[in-house]
Amino acid sequence: MGEFELWYLILLPALFAAGWWLRGVDTRARGADPQTAPRSMFRGLNYFLNEQPDKAIDAFIEVVKLDPETIELHHALGNLFRRRGEIDRAVRIHTHLFNRADLPAAERANALAELGQDFLKGGLLDRAEDAYLNLRDEPRHRLDALRSLARIYEMEREWVKAIDCARRLEREAGESHHAAIAHFYCELADQALARNDLDGAERHLAEAQAADRKSVRAMLLAGELAARRGDLEQAIKRWSQIESNAPEHLALVARQLTEALDKSGRRAQALNLLRRGLMDAPSIDLLEIAVDRVAAWESSNAAEHLLRDELKRHPSLLGYERLLALRGVADDAMAGLHPLIQAQARKLARYRCGKCGFRAREFHWQCPGCTSWDSYPPRRIEELDSV
Repeated sequence: MGEFELWYLILLPALFAAGWWLRGVDTRARGADPQTAPRSMFRGLNYFLNEQPDKAIDAFIEVVKLDPETIELHHALGNLFRRRGEIDRAVRIHTHLFNRADLPAAERANALAELGQDFLKGGLLDRAEDAYLNLRDEPRHRLDALRSLARIYEMEREWVKAIDCARRLEREAGESHHAAIAHFYCELADQALARNDLDGAERHLAEAQAADRKSVRAMLLAGELAARRGDLEQAIKRWSQIESNAPEHLALVARQLTEALDKSGRRAQALNLLRRGLMDAPSIDLLEIAVDRVAAWESSNAAEHLLRDELKRHPSLLGYERLLALRGVADDAMAGLHPLIQAQARKLARYRCGKCGFRAREFHWQCPGCTSWDSYPPRRIEELDSV
């Protein structure tokens, strides 16, 4: 049991006792033994401290039956169980409160809000959704309910409902969700592309760009949509917007863009774009693509020359690993060096969330760890740590 929980348990009886005496309860009018409720409470705390939480819950429920004014005690214990990950026990406490016939409407709403948090933390998304849907008409809980529903719909990938919640929060709470809304529409566009519904994808991308004109993902998907339709010029135009508006993201689209330029007879322009990108916003990913293109379109010697020049300007273990792979190791004594560099380079060849630090081999628009949008810089860990 952590220091926080010990403090919590020490404070609970003190707060209860203070409330008990300050209220001046007329126990005779209630027809109850004045010592019964306090005894039940301290018996419950004793069970809890002795790691008998189910018996503790029974004792605390008895306290509420004897003294309905101890609602705060139940909320405090339910929250403590939830923090500890004991969701079943938190649900049991808050369900008992919610089902009490004599509970005032405001307290019933509070109990439902706590139940919603219990269900959400326990991964019971359908039950959490039901709880928060019932709270949307409660003025005190409406905005928090909308935020929680938006989170649930993201987790369930119900993007239309997520968009609706985000729009309501923008109107009612004055919050800005334009970047998230753009991603929701991009998710719908992705789904439409997977079904080969090109018109549907176009509609969703128009909404995404209306929500966020700077959405890199929308530009990338708009180029993909044009390419699927066989319109290379439009695809090149859309993808080229990324170089102009977000050059640090060029590596995400450089392979498709240079391939489209090559197909349209503009190989020299494609190579110039890569070299310009390495000057303006150098990255290991962009260097990898540039080396591949130069090796295929010019020569391996030209690719090695490009790689050497970039390593002089921006040394990196990943770059040297590629150089060894390109050149080969003629010296037997050095032959064992390449696998060692490869193994270390693989550890550095990951992306890292700027908010929670979650590492991933692939670039993500939404962090798998903390679910934040646009939290991954389009750079590998080695580059981020060298800044």
